[in-house]
Amino acid sequence: MSALKTYKLYIGGAFPRTESGRFIEIRNTQGELVANLCQASRKDVRNSVVAARKAQKGWADRTGYNRAQILYRLAEMLHSRRASLAEEWAGVQPEKNADKRGLEVMDMAIERLIHYAGWADKFLQVAGSVNPVAGPYFNFSTLEPTGVVAVLAHSFLGAVEQLAAALVSGNAVIVVVDGPEGLPFMSFAEVVHTSDVPAGVLNLLTGSLDELKGTVSSHGDINAVALPGNPDLWLEEMRAAADTVKRIAIAQGNSLEQILAFTETKTVWHPVGA
Repeated sequence: MSALKTYKLYIGGAFPRTESGRFIEIRNTQGELVANLCQASRKDVRNSVVAARKAQKGWADRTGYNRAQILYRLAEMLHSRRASLAEEWAGVQPEKNADKRGLEVMDMAIERLIHYAGWADKFLQVAGSVNPVAGPYFNFSTLEPTGVVAVLAHSFLGAVEQLAAALVSGNAVIVVVDGPEGLPFMSFAEVVHTSDVPAGVLNLLTGSLDELKGTVSSHGDINAVALPGNPDLWLEEMRAAADTVKRIAIAQGNSLEQILAFTETKTVWHPVGA
């Protein structure tokens, strides 16, 4: 008998099983069972928030240059697992030429990590400003991380793109991936675990977005939520987020704007000559 792997969740730098004891069967295009994924519960989301909040300040206190090094190293390590993750991705896709497409998806994910790593020590200079004021003062606007960011995603690439954009500015991140692409995503969690990303800064879950989206959007200690696709499909979650004054970010592609979606502007007045 073949022993199928059961992929666990990744919370606080460890691989716990879901407290609910539930799992999701992942089958290939021939209908054969290839792996089991943990189906995260609302309690797992809350545990992830606790881990993320504990780790966020230490991550934000690091220099942009250091965060860039860590993200670039993560990209290097993903490249070393490129072929195996592409094979996992292709195995659950119904489309033709899935093998070729799987390698393209992994290459794009690596490119996204490198792209955002390059912004880590530059976005402040580009998006911050010195503001003209009438009086003996300097007035500076700078950017700070929002805090704990939750990413809801249907795809491997969308999840990696959003988590990279959120990590750059010093946020701690929780990602929930729905569907069969959770299989390569939890293999990606093994890459994260052996990288230099501090424990708790990145927490990765698989489960049902329909079940967990309400918990994520209404949780009082999550500061921002990244939603996939058309915002008209997430009106109920956006209303729930408004009750706790959460930022809502809609995927905007590989851009500086995506980084800024997970930051807050802080303006400081400073007397001249002081």
